[in-house]
Amino acid sequence: MKLWSITGNSQKLDGGAMFGNAPKAMWEKWVRVDASNRIDLACRALLATGVNGKTVLFETGIGAFFEPKLRQRYGVVESHHVLLDSLTQAGFAHEDIDAVVLSHLHFDHAGGLLAAWQEGKAPELLFPNAKFIVGKAHWQRALQPHPRDRASFIAELPGLLEASGRLELIDGEYSETLGNALRFSYSEGHTPGLMLSEIVGENGSGGVVFCADLIPGKPWVHVPITMGYDRNAELLIDEKRRFLADKLARGVRLFFTHDSACAMAEVQRDDKGKFSTANEWTAVEAFAL
Repeated sequence: MKLWSITGNSQKLDGGAMFGNAPKAMWEKWVRVDASNRIDLACRALLATGVNGKTVLFETGIGAFFEPKLRQRYGVVESHHVLLDSLTQAGFAHEDIDAVVLSHLHFDHAGGLLAAWQEGKAPELLFPNAKFIVGKAHWQRALQPHPRDRASFIAELPGLLEASGRLELIDGEYSETLGNALRFSYSEGHTPGLMLSEIVGENGSGGVVFCADLIPGKPWVHVPITMGYDRNAELLIDEKRRFLADKLARGVRLFFTHDSACAMAEVQRDDKGKFSTANEWTAVEAFAL
């Protein structure tokens, strides 16, 4: 298998929202903050070839589906569909993707499934040859969102995915499409049924896990740090502690979707039990696993 980090559209979001109850005096040491209190966020996808013989894209970022007013409201920097350009630079097209794995359907993770906004044109689903793999529990959340996160979903997207005839809903460790090369686990702290994808290494160790919004980037590896967007911060902290301990024990690398400077890193823990990262990659290109 080979891996690529694929850059999508970037965002600027309020730092206080991204760091929950951590004070600015702490988090401004970790990230750059602008005059509007916003921080830079990536929407990075992971591309893998040779996963059960298939080319797989993990998430699609926020994309360019928002009309201009909403694009400004949610801090989307670029108006064009950056993910498609990044796929081209890596030697791929969206038509080449056999499966898109979605940790969840919040718009900053699934918006890139749609073509760029055009005035007067209905949303259009890209990736015409791909299976769309989503966890069953989270699918139900997307169909009936809670008022807390209703605005985080794209209303038209579930219908488009169902109409494609290529939607695969799963609730176990493995997908029928991708076999044993990819193992799934689930988290509830950020959103119900968040699906975490681990590309399995040899003998179950040394693989790569797509951390999604359980751990959006390096600062959130520190266990007490959560987002204001998280549904249940205390539960997420417990989930994250178990998750990191497991990945450290098995030498599984972490892949970050929202860290603007770091795409992938290894886990380490000091003698006081604090988790952090080591051996960081700013980008991944044809990384052999």
